[in-house]
Amino acid sequence: MIKLLLYPFAWLYGFGVSFRNRMYDLGLLKSKEFDVPVISIGNITVGGTGKTPHIEYLVNLLHEKFAVATLSRGYKRKTKGFRYVETSSTVLEVGDEPLQIKNKFQTVTVSVCENRVVGAEKLLDLKNAIIPDVVLLDDAFQHRRITPGINILLIDYNRQIKEDTLLPVGRLRESVTQMRRANVIIFTKCPDKITPIMRRILMNDVALKPYQELFFTTLNYQKLEPVFSAKKLGDDFYEERTYSSLIVTGIASPKPIHKYLKQFSEKVEFLAYPDHYNFSKADISTILQKFNSINSEKKIIITTEKDAMRLKDQKDLTDEFKNALYYLPVKVKFLQDEGKAFNKKILNYVGENKSNRELHKRKNKRQS
Repeated sequence: MIKLLLYPFAWLYGFGVSFRNRMYDLGLLKSKEFDVPVISIGNITVGGTGKTPHIEYLVNLLHEKFAVATLSRGYKRKTKGFRYVETSSTVLEVGDEPLQIKNKFQTVTVSVCENRVVGAEKLLDLKNAIIPDVVLLDDAFQHRRITPGINILLIDYNRQIKEDTLLPVGRLRESVTQMRRANVIIFTKCPDKITPIMRRILMNDVALKPYQELFFTTLNYQKLEPVFSAKKLGDDFYEERTYSSLIVTGIASPKPIHKYLKQFSEKVEFLAYPDHYNFSKADISTILQKFNSINSEKKIIITTEKDAMRLKDQKDLTDEFKNALYYLPVKVKFLQDEGKAFNKKILNYVGENKSNRELHKRKNKRQS
């Protein structure tokens, strides 16, 4: 009944989004191009599709050969305008995901700005000591004020969009027909193996165009890392199932993590909070109470890498809490060796456009 009442709002929302996209398609709303390679990573659904691990994959691929900059909105930060992200920044200043990227790739330029055009202009200002060779736009599929050279669309394998509906009835930010704007479509969070039949079904579902390429990735969980202490877990955690775990998440899709971690613990408790949740003192107290109620000599608290950024900002955490807290790193892995083709596409695009830009600059200098 509630969904029926929401359909008129979904229609109005869809009309507004479609009208805006049509204005860009006709050139009545302008989209800006920059003279550096720009790669956009985003989705057309609300909720987690694995954008941050894919951004990190691109940063890792590019940062040794090129000067890389990432630009995101800085979701749920309390500041406004353009900011560079430093390792000393807080989640409230820059957002959890940009801070996670900066902590992992400290030599890379990480920035936030709600206006992506302004943000890109700031990054490319000739007065800067470092001018990026490539800009990675995080969560920017709907941000049409910038024209990316490569537009990557992520779709969660476990939450298909073909039968989904627009907000607020469903989870779609815009119509599935807008998938046509993508150069690359990636099904994320896939199982380790996908049958050829399933691949063909998914290819038909997205109605792949001749100019589009389709890839499949899975999340490859790494060994747990301590958030505060230097004490790493021994192999007995993974091999003997002698630990009990309290899993604390503030992400959109915690089920895959729960499923993965349950195989290593004899007893598992869960506390799930909304995506990008800012933990309060009361929440920390609740977590600690839940942890203390677990009757086990060997027990730990496990969270995600993104949540760890927010928990680290908490004041007056007890030593007990700090010593028990571990996070689960995750990396992206392409299925069936598809990563080679994807890497080649990205590296060629950035390398060729960087060379063209440098040649253009040399010609301008000779003519002036």
